Amino acid sequence: MLDEMLEGRRADTILVGVGPGSFTGIRVGLAAAHGLAIGWNARIFGISSLALLAASAGSGSEAAAAVNGGHGELFVQQFDRGLHPAGDLLNLSPADAAAAVSTDIVVGPGAEALVAARGSGTATLAWPRASFAMLLPAELRSLPAVPVYARAPDAKTRTAA
Repeated sequence: MLDEMLEGRRADTILVGVGPGSFTGIRVGLAAAHGLAIGWNARIFGISSLALLAASAGSGSEAAAAVNGGHGELFVQQFDRGLHPAGDLLNLSPADAAAAVSTDIVVGPGAEALVAARGSGTATLAWPRASFAMLLPAELRSLPAVPVYARAPDAKTRTAA
């Protein structure tokens, strides 16, 4: 499919979403991007998935991005009008996320849960779009190409009895 789309062309730089998001999905995307970077001798950079969501709110809008994070929680982060982080990346229950986010505009697959928990605001279902990549500040599209984790892993080590 990539071969068909690229029609023999190669990229010299690859941007890949680093999350947060689906543990498996992020890792599969990163593995594919690293494989292409090796094969094409291309540079590879990570891009903030939540910032891409915030960019879908429209030019000059302060927005929060919300993604379902498992266990009924949300990954959330607020961004200013220039798409710079206006707060930390958080992993919270919808109620706690609603209290942590001050902007009325919330975008992403978890937006409806956050707005419903708060009882006000505008929720827009959106997914990260590569076409918004160049709208982001350089520091959010030149991250290390490694997964971003917003919570501890579910797997626990067993202790010897």
